[in-house]
Amino acid sequence: MITRVLVTGATGFVAGQVITELLEHGYAVRATVRDLSATGKRAHLAEAAARLGGDLEFAAADLDRETGWEAAVSGCAAVFHVASPFPAAPPDNENELITTAVEGTLRVLRAAAASGSVRRVVLTSSIAAITHGHDVHDVVRTEADWSVVEKSAAYQKSKTLAERAAWDFVAALPAAARFELVAVNPGMILGPVQSATATSTSHEPVRLLLSGGVPGSPRVGWATVDVRDLAVLHRLALETPAAAGQRYVAAGEHVWMRDFGRTLAAEFGPRGYRVPTRVLPDLLVRAIALFDKTIRLTVPTLGIEERLSSEKARRELGWTMRPVRGSLLDTAESLIQHGVVPGPRRAAAPVPARSTSA
Repeated sequence: MITRVLVTGATGFVAGQVITELLEHGYAVRATVRDLSATGKRAHLAEAAARLGGDLEFAAADLDRETGWEAAVSGCAAVFHVASPFPAAPPDNENELITTAVEGTLRVLRAAAASGSVRRVVLTSSIAAITHGHDVHDVVRTEADWSVVEKSAAYQKSKTLAERAAWDFVAALPAAARFELVAVNPGMILGPVQSATATSTSHEPVRLLLSGGVPGSPRVGWATVDVRDLAVLHRLALETPAAAGQRYVAAGEHVWMRDFGRTLAAEFGPRGYRVPTRVLPDLLVRAIALFDKTIRLTVPTLGIEERLSSEKARRELGWTMRPVRGSLLDTAESLIQHGVVPGPRRAAAPVPARSTSA
């Protein structure tokens, strides 16, 4: 019997890969979109379903509205709640961001509890709910850690409070209505995009470096994960009985933005892309941040290394991650292919054969 599952936020970067992964493994997928008439934004998903011979349908539902969620969840055995707001710049009112994240999550969970069919919900959280607001940074963080809300910025607050609300909601349900909850906490998500519209904020460093949109790299970096590996982890979080009630960090080694630049320059420089490899002084970044809201997001993390362990996911779910270099280059190639990054600004040199080895 084919299992039908719901994936929220269908047109997003992560949700698209989760949908593809599920279709490849024989699941029937219902996916939520805000506007059913905007078929262009989900054309890549319809094409993937046709290619795979998969069962994919769409339902209208919005995190900011109560309507649509019960119908979307109806008949589904599981829910992947992937949709969540992510600001491109610090919000003027952080409460709006937090409210959407928390209330949107609760809307999905209430519908799941009322459905009578949902047995497990896999929640896409973030390491933002783990690593922020701590006074000590030189520590390897795990699923046992939680961000300190009072000392965190708006996005980190929203992810922490939304995940906390999910665990509290499930714990408070009567036994007859209770479903199993699993949280997946990814780091910075690299990997190829499926369309020009299915990009995310995590692509910005790669886009800026390739397009020459920055003169160099701030002293920032990230613990990364490939979106394709993350999609596999979501599926394993559903299929593994022992995953119920667990959190799973999905983040590998920390990589500095300067190393992004050096890798991209070595690979794409011969093709005509002028990728900056210098490191910008902190003082300059702070000065730019006074006028640029996007750069302002990086200031709190200058010089801080994200150190996390994904050992639990490896040990309990048998999950593995591919090398960062290949993920980075695949990201860049897809941004170029889909026109997110313009063509090179100077004539290209002869291109040597590409190697994706680590």
